Amino acid sequence: MSDTSQETALPLSERIAELADHYPMDAAQELEQHPLDEQLLAIKLLPHAKAVSVFEYLPFTIQQDILNHLGSDYAASILNDLSPDDRTAFLEELSIEVSSKLLKYLSRDERAMAIKLLGYPEGSVGRLMTPDYLAVEPNWSVRKVMEFIRENGKDTETLNVIYVVDKEGKLIDDLRIRELLLAPLDSSVKDISDDKYVALSVYETEEDVVKTFRKYNRTALPVVNESEKILGIVTLDDILQVVEEVDTEDIQKIGGTSALDDPYMQISFFDLMKKRAGWLTLLFMGEMLTASAMGYFEEEISKAVVLALFLPLIISSGGNAGSQASTLVIRALALGEVTFKNAWQIIRREFFAGLFLGSILGIIGFLRIASWALFTDMYGPHWALIGFTVCFSLIGVVLWGSLSGVLFPLVLEKLGFDPAASSAPFVATMVDVTGVIIYFTLAILFLQGTLL
Repeated sequence: MSDTSQETALPLSERIAELADHYPMDAAQELEQHPLDEQLLAIKLLPHAKAVSVFEYLPFTIQQDILNHLGSDYAASILNDLSPDDRTAFLEELSIEVSSKLLKYLSRDERAMAIKLLGYPEGSVGRLMTPDYLAVEPNWSVRKVMEFIRENGKDTETLNVIYVVDKEGKLIDDLRIRELLLAPLDSSVKDISDDKYVALSVYETEEDVVKTFRKYNRTALPVVNESEKILGIVTLDDILQVVEEVDTEDIQKIGGTSALDDPYMQISFFDLMKKRAGWLTLLFMGEMLTASAMGYFEEEISKAVVLALFLPLIISSGGNAGSQASTLVIRALALGEVTFKNAWQIIRREFFAGLFLGSILGIIGFLRIASWALFTDMYGPHWALIGFTVCFSLIGVVLWGSLSGVLFPLVLEKLGFDPAASSAPFVATMVDVTGVIIYFTLAILFLQGTLL
């Protein structure tokens, strides 16, 4: 057996030195693969600062298990040394009873900070921010600022940006560390300030914050209250986590399921079924309307059975077009590329897109029927009329699918709901019902007096 294989086979407790050399996120991934008793032992044996860093990257369920089985003193030391934003993210996932119990482990100052952050609305910037930042005054010299950074920078979330505030704590400017490093030491902060900054309101939603970070391409942004006093900062690592959560939730909704509260492999089977069954039942009931619509045209189907051959082709094309359009506009809304103000432009764009795409499919459908008619008698003497019925039905259904796919998300956005709730399966189901009506209405129009 090779040395590498022997190292891997060693218990986790005997590889603590190796684990301590890993990046915290890599060490956390390693811990995830082991049973709880080994995780607990590793957390206790790692240097405390490293243990806290690794703990921050562990999934919530594992964090909870570890704290539940650690002694109260060690659990208190972990919680007290967690960064305020990571601690808030952990505590807000717990029940009120459990979080209240854990808050008692915190020192007076840390408990006051935790309660303050948890006091902001769920999903707001207030719960994302950390109070660990550096602020300087405009009359300080660059030399004094650099000395201040050396003395106090160790405990801050980031040193990329230093904030300039007045004596009341009101934000005046933000300075990149590069500006300070390149400025003469005897110059003042006021000399290199331009009094321009981007700040977040403490009550802004997480989605709005993501858009602001994307727009200004920042690694950190200050958070202020109504009086423009700085309360904390939000850093890029927190935003990346929010982006992942928001995108995951949207993708799950677009796929026709409720958003999962836990990772797929960690959520219980019955919780997973509850998340999926509701949407699936709703979509099934929607498809029952398709059966009802077909029942309404039962006489036409019995007279021209050939029409039933093309029904799946037509309604699936409309559903696919609707799914395409809804997915594109939902993503554009999420990225801030479009808003309800662009509704008319979007509808006009999708109208012509639906006509174009429907015409392509319609021509292909007609040519398919025409080519079969040359070699077989499958469609009888009226094959051309059947071809025109299929052709124009595809144009109509794809056009309607494209328009429906963009109208639903836009209306939900305007009403203040999540556009992703108008999931692609929901749009496709609705287009199926209307597709049957469009198809047989055109069939009656083209085939009246011949097959019908």
